[in-house]
Amino acid sequence: MTRLAPHVALVMIARDEAASIARALDSARPHVERMIVLDTGSVDDTPAIAQARGAEVHAFAWVDDFAAARNAALARSDAAWNLVLDADEWIAADGAALAALPARPDGRLGVVRLENVADEAGQEAGRSWLPRILPRGVCYQGRVHEQPVGGEGSFRTTLVLGHDGYTAANLARKAGRNEGLLMAGIEASPEDAYLWYQLAREHQVRERPPQAALCFTEALRLAPAGAPWRHGLVVRAITALKTAGRLDEALQLAGAEIENWPESPDFYFALGDLYLECAVQAPDRAAREFLPVVESAWKRCLDIGERPDLDAAVPGRGSHMAAHNLAALYETLGLKDEAARYQALAAQGRPR
Repeated sequence: MTRLAPHVALVMIARDEAASIARALDSARPHVERMIVLDTGSVDDTPAIAQARGAEVHAFAWVDDFAAARNAALARSDAAWNLVLDADEWIAADGAALAALPARPDGRLGVVRLENVADEAGQEAGRSWLPRILPRGVCYQGRVHEQPVGGEGSFRTTLVLGHDGYTAANLARKAGRNEGLLMAGIEASPEDAYLWYQLAREHQVRERPPQAALCFTEALRLAPAGAPWRHGLVVRAITALKTAGRLDEALQLAGAEIENWPESPDFYFALGDLYLECAVQAPDRAAREFLPVVESAWKRCLDIGERPDLDAAVPGRGSHMAAHNLAALYETLGLKDEAARYQALAAQGRPR
């Protein structure tokens, strides 16, 4: 009897992920028909845990190339659709969206929302929209921060993934790995804006302001205006330039980009932070030039509200985080009633 090909398969590469892989597989199992894990050289219990959770585990010799490993894993699948997860990710909401995928893919890639979470010591939190539901035949390209190629457009789904790879513990565990691969990739393709962007993010989450600012500047120089990750690039670059003390460049970038992001709370949140730093550095000009911009920028965040549809959006910048900052500003200025009003607003919107 001929076996019907699965509708959706989970495809994962992993190494030394014993602490998290069970969570990932358990979250996916109810929504997929196969789970394929390609182990790239674990010395812990990752393969055994994956097998115990119902995954098919295959070995692969690591060659310092994420795309090569991803493609080897995809080659093991005969499903119409492949859900690509990492071991530090999990299905957080609406796994039923997988069942609603058409039986016959039309070549488009399914885009999911990735919610980054961090512990108190972590440096990264926010949302990304990533193509993670791939029709059969699509493969990856790129040694690190690899991207799918071979599709014909994309569509957004309601599937939400969680990701805790930016907690302090996970950052320490993976220190140096991505940075080395990114440097090698840039050496081979120095005009690749996306690699510069990812290297900048690597420096930023590891609190290296000068290096982050340098790499963001190069990414901005090379990135096309329509890059799907440009929103995150601009917002993060403003923050990086500010943190590195390059205030004039940050102001210039913000001025050049403000018309492009009229409905981004993240942009206006970063703008308020930037002008507050300008006020700190030039207190004689603060009341006249900088603080009014700070106030209006954070109020604009509240007017816009949350925008989870924007790439790299950070939850709270359109609600409780902006309100908290306004409360602190008014407290500093001695405006007690206004401070109390925004403190109450921040408390209402803050996750419990």
